Amino acid sequence: MLRESIKMSWENIIQNKLRSFLTILGIIIGVTAIIALITVVQALITNINEQFDSVGANTLVINAQGTPLKQGLSDKDLMEINEIDGVTGIAPSINTTIDIYREGTVYEDIVVDGKNETFFNRNSDLILIGRGLNILDVNGKNRVCVISADFMNKVFMGENPVGQDISIMGSSYRIVGVADGGDDSVMTLMSGSTSDIYIPYKNLMSLTGQNRIYSLEVYMTDEAEDTTYISDAVEQYLDTLYNYKDNSYMLIIMDSLLDMMKDVQSMLTTALTAIASIALLVGGIGIMNMMLVSVTERTVEIGLRKALGAEPRLIQVQFLTEAIMLSVLGGILGIVVGLTISFICGAVMDIRVPISWGAIALGVGFSAAVGIIFGFAPAKKASELNPIDALRSV
Repeated sequence: MLRESIKMSWENIIQNKLRSFLTILGIIIGVTAIIALITVVQALITNINEQFDSVGANTLVINAQGTPLKQGLSDKDLMEINEIDGVTGIAPSINTTIDIYREGTVYEDIVVDGKNETFFNRNSDLILIGRGLNILDVNGKNRVCVISADFMNKVFMGENPVGQDISIMGSSYRIVGVADGGDDSVMTLMSGSTSDIYIPYKNLMSLTGQNRIYSLEVYMTDEAEDTTYISDAVEQYLDTLYNYKDNSYMLIIMDSLLDMMKDVQSMLTTALTAIASIALLVGGIGIMNMMLVSVTERTVEIGLRKALGAEPRLIQVQFLTEAIMLSVLGGILGIVVGLTISFICGAVMDIRVPISWGAIALGVGFSAAVGIIFGFAPAKKASELNPIDALRSV
């Protein structure tokens, strides 16, 4: 009987193609919204988490504006922070946007970052060609630089740039390496800007007339239990340095930021699911409306079947099966459309979008539940029709 119910339900859906499509349109939109939103958001946050994980694990970020009496951080301050137990290195960060000259051509708005050897030791996988900056370059203020792959493609057009010179603020700098432009440091990820050229930070301080460091990354040991101790020690040092003045510095613990981002991802996924479920609710109401109309149209059929001995339970199963088939069909179409939109968004944003089986299961589960819940009332109404009253309506 179940096979017959499925067959009859399918025939009824096919006979009313346009009405069936309009009925399941709400389900399609709801499931599409659930899958597309959850998949794209999860892929986007996962991509961000991976970037922060790659450069931000066991890292403190310090932005120290200081006070009117003590601005920024001096070389002595950097040395003392570096000597705190558990700190494995520090990487000062300064940047500016200037014009670069090469062979008579001016390249405008080039982002130049001042870094030290610790940054390149920590991010050794960034170097594609040549080498990064070393301690001799930094301490000796050598006029050397590392350029990004994007800058290389823009300026050198297929040439090997290592060993060639460019002019930075009137000084000639020798290129010693090429770095992956998709990196970068925690500072870069937080600011959203991409570095074009790296030079020793002391050189950039001289070129820009700075004598203080305002931003730096502090690298810690890999022992997770030491993170709180080290961050407290750094915070205590900065409090003492700036005489406990409020808003004199900002300390960001990247591990804590990662945990917070994961919490935000969970809340965002829940909120998006709730919003998309509204469309499924609308679709369910559409299914209920169609099934009630179908019961009215097929009153005579129901009366004949009951007069020939069909039990109310079988009548109810048939209409409930039809409602479930409509919702599941809408769910399948919604999955196809949702995944298609997700992959298109991933291609546009240039991020990897894996298939979210959880989102698919959620969409299918919701659509099936909608068919059962909103199909029950029309099915019950059909099963309770009096056969004499039904046949009298002929």
